[in-house]
Amino acid sequence: MSETHRDDALEPTPRPWPFARLGYLYATAVGMLWGFVWSTGRVRRAEGLWVFTGMPKWTFGRGGSCVGACYLTNTNVSEAVLRHERVHREQWRRYGLALPILYQLSGRNPLTNRFEIEAGLRDGGYIR
Repeated sequence: MSETHRDDALEPTPRPWPFARLGYLYATAVGMLWGFVWSTGRVRRAEGLWVFTGMPKWTFGRGGSCVGACYLTNTNVSEAVLRHERVHREQWRRYGLALPILYQLSGRNPLTNRFEIEAGLRDGGYIR
């Protein structure tokens, strides 16, 4: 069984939903297209996450947005934030295109949104 490191404890990685891989790959392609069109900064790969910087603020939500394996932001690229976004990448891999719907159903408040909690509220900059 594969395992993932979260909150200093090893927990089993949940099994991906059916067709999640196709949704993840599609979302990654959309994220890459959006990132390459609008990014005016550095584009790099950081531990499996494509990081697009210099994005206009209207092209992403909050401090940045993860779409598949792409993180779209202006300048919000601390190691803690990238660790947070890598968890979102794994959520995309697990749920595929169902993730945006599930995320919205979980609510806009990051302090109660299960996906933000799983990614780490401190790493995401939601709490100090």
